Amino acid sequence: MIRIVFFGTPQIAVKSLEYLNSLNDMEVLAVVTQPDKPAGRGNKLTMSPVKQFAISNSIPVFQPKSIRKEPQIQEELKNLNPDFFVTFAFGQILSQEVLDIPRFYTINLHASLLPRYRGANPIQRAIINGDKETGICTMVTELGLDCGDVCMKKTIEIPDDMTCEQLSNEISELSPKLLEETLRGLYLKTLTPVPQSAEGVCMANKVAKEETLIDWAKTPLEIHNLVRGIYKSPGAYFIFNDKIIKVMETACGNSLSEENYGEIIGATKEGVEFACKGGSVIVKKVKPEGKGEMPARDWYNGIKNRVNKK
Repeated sequence: MIRIVFFGTPQIAVKSLEYLNSLNDMEVLAVVTQPDKPAGRGNKLTMSPVKQFAISNSIPVFQPKSIRKEPQIQEELKNLNPDFFVTFAFGQILSQEVLDIPRFYTINLHASLLPRYRGANPIQRAIINGDKETGICTMVTELGLDCGDVCMKKTIEIPDDMTCEQLSNEISELSPKLLEETLRGLYLKTLTPVPQSAEGVCMANKVAKEETLIDWAKTPLEIHNLVRGIYKSPGAYFIFNDKIIKVMETACGNSLSEENYGEIIGATKEGVEFACKGGSVIVKKVKPEGKGEMPARDWYNGIKNRVNKK
């Protein structure tokens, strides 16, 4: 029996927890997740998706504010005698004292093909940068940022219109099996982790607030990639008549216009066309401030008699 403690927080990690917990020769001893946080209009304390699954399946739950600073929880985890810690979007940095607890390793599921996109936002950065493929890795966690030896990899194609939400869903679906194969291989000593290459290292820094404002002086493809790379959360936007207009879906247009960047060229059944560097962007869906998501053409019909503003 392979004994596991699972560290994770958001929805993307739930399928992996569910799958490992379903295997006859693996036992999820406990779950470690982030503390409950306020959410929604009423700021009601809400459990993480991982905690919700754990409670519904009678798995013990630990919720440290910072596990590095909570020796009591560390001691309780030691008493469980785990073979592995498995981390997947947990959201806290582990100390060496924590990493030393399991009999074998702490294994992390990282959403990129390491050493590319180490850091917090590998899914978003791959799309924003226009990559045609990315992937998932299982790796041995070390104190440095995503620098540990790689156990297994799986490549994932990124179609031109894939959003970060869609890529997250695909990663969620593919991760459970990769984790299973990694844990079995390490437990049976048929798998040897391999050091990461020193070449090709790049970081996936958190998307800054200023990056989410659309810069119409960029090319159609750059704008399209930004919109799908930060789809919904946090979402790309522009300002029109002092209102925030979130952009939910775009396509690259073919128009070459003498309009100023960010001004509306016109509207078709497909959407509303904006001038940008070297061409145009067709905005298909928007979410105006204080309103729900709607076709961009409907939004345009309500504002077309007003003066264009970036």
